[in-house]
Amino acid sequence: MNTPVIVGALTGVALLGASSIYVERQVSASKERLENPEAVPEEAQAAVADHAEAEYCTPKFREVLARVVQACGLGGQDARRGCEPVDVRSFASISDDDFNALFDPLVKRGAIVLFDDNSEKLDDAAKKIISEKWDERKGARYFFVVARASKTGTASYNEQLSQKRANSVFFHLEEVSKEEKDLDKKVGMLWLGSQYAQLKQDYCGTWQTSRPGKSCNDQAINRSAFVSWVDCRL
Repeated sequence: MNTPVIVGALTGVALLGASSIYVERQVSASKERLENPEAVPEEAQAAVADHAEAEYCTPKFREVLARVVQACGLGGQDARRGCEPVDVRSFASISDDDFNALFDPLVKRGAIVLFDDNSEKLDDAAKKIISEKWDERKGARYFFVVARASKTGTASYNEQLSQKRANSVFFHLEEVSKEEKDLDKKVGMLWLGSQYAQLKQDYCGTWQTSRPGKSCNDQAINRSAFVSWVDCRL
């Protein structure tokens, strides 16, 4: 079984300068490789090209995507395999609201998987919507899982809980994608705990969720994992 890609951020404030230099070097070194995906069928390449100029593929989104890809497990053998949510803010270099706004144009591409309080278990509706979104690949290269926890509980507990939620999504993808090669190089997981980029209650009504029609507030919407393919080419 592949080791899941656990994405959070670089290392810490004390190492921010050094890690930023490292990330920039890694982004530059692998840019050509990322622009020439290996052995992708022509129809898949065409699909990527069709979506490459999607509205959300802004320069800032590409910058954040490149840093995630290179710093946190999707960019090759030298990529990191784990990070902490406090540092997402550091390598994204934007506020909580601006980070969430980057993903807003994905509203029709992605979905929000909802969990019970203090639980990482996927119900049948969650498994169904994850599988549906996974099947809507359309030639994209990276599938993002951005897990959160509500503000109830300690920061440490919420970080661990959001990590478990991200893992639950990955393990389900393993089950339904047994023939998929290098799954851990395609699924990028960020766990944010309750420390960064909390969602507001209005996401309950604007995004597709795994529990439509159920009661949803600012606590419930953050007991969640956002899932979506990302179509931008780097």
